[in-house]
Amino acid sequence: MIYLDYQATTPLAPEAFDAMLPWLRDQHGNPHSAHRPGRAAKAAVEVARAEIARLLPAGGRVAFTSGATEALNWAIKGMAGSVVTLATEHAAVLDTVAAAGRAGRPVTVLPVGPDGLVDLDRARDAIRPGTGLVAAMLVNNEIGVVQPVAALAALAHAVGARFLCDAVQGYGRVPIPGNVDLIAISAHKIHGPKGIGALWIRDGVTPEPLLHGGDQEGGRSGTLSPALCAGFGAAARLMRERADEDAAHVARLWGLASEQLGFLTPLPLAGGARGGRAPAVNATSPPPTPPASGRGEWAVNGSVPARYHGNLNIRRDGLDVARLMSDCRDLAFSAGSACASGSGRPSHVLRALGLSDAQARSSLRLGFGRYTSEAEVAAALDRITAAADAQRLAA
Repeated sequence: MIYLDYQATTPLAPEAFDAMLPWLRDQHGNPHSAHRPGRAAKAAVEVARAEIARLLPAGGRVAFTSGATEALNWAIKGMAGSVVTLATEHAAVLDTVAAAGRAGRPVTVLPVGPDGLVDLDRARDAIRPGTGLVAAMLVNNEIGVVQPVAALAALAHAVGARFLCDAVQGYGRVPIPGNVDLIAISAHKIHGPKGIGALWIRDGVTPEPLLHGGDQEGGRSGTLSPALCAGFGAAARLMRERADEDAAHVARLWGLASEQLGFLTPLPLAGGARGGRAPAVNATSPPPTPPASGRGEWAVNGSVPARYHGNLNIRRDGLDVARLMSDCRDLAFSAGSACASGSGRPSHVLRALGLSDAQARSSLRLGFGRYTSEAEVAAALDRITAAADAQRLAA
């Protein structure tokens, strides 16, 4: 099986497994207890918290949650005022914002262009005095597009609003702007364990609690798992230590895929997780990103320059992706977000780009990273292209 679904989840790093094992097998202290086993567990939690914080801006704290969905719910429900977000956000944001709207909270959902990027002039018009929260994803989970988060955060602050960044796909891969107020992250998207995430909260920002009880995390209640925290911390440490190596590897895989499918290879995002900037995006000079057809008759969905290149979302007109997945059962890839799998609806992200239902249903997402080999990408693309060609011949 060739695994190409890194946006859904990443393989667990062996180092993260090793960090977790003692807390699963030998040590069972509650990290909130005052006795020696409890203090040892708390120490492990705090080491992990510090490692996770090293990839986040200064001037805030990391509060552990059960995952990014809880973190996003906490941030949105815990802040007052109207909400502005984007049409391509994850369901954890859009559904939570919709629930807030039904409860009477003013809500604005901004459209994006065919490249998947928000128009900052339109955002400026929507982010008005009285706005309480602006929420946007750093790296889109379906199409990999990098939004101008720093510019959006500046617009929010100009009217006294807070900014929430869903950094689940970008954490450790794309620099997170330092002017955001709340950041949601998840361990299993960075080769850590499932079942744990975090909300980074800027000093002075105090979202109302989502869960009530022991207040173990300062606004978030519930007993922490030292094992999950340790695995998260180890995974974060590896993302920092391997940032340049991982970025170079992803760039090679993207280049291979681009060449094999016939696309022009763009320059990769500079700096990995530790520096550099995403391509400049502003209201007056948006990047030229119309979909470009390759010699294999594939097209890329979303911007190519403003993109994390471990995500390749492509389409081919007339392709039956459900049949393609059946024909390529030895490959693990996606037709969209794992969270929407089986819904039967075309991707809301692709529809927001202006794609028709037919085009959205003819699209697939390939995600690769640290543990994907070049040989695997080449073999998978050969299989996918051959299966797509066979569909056309049979039509």
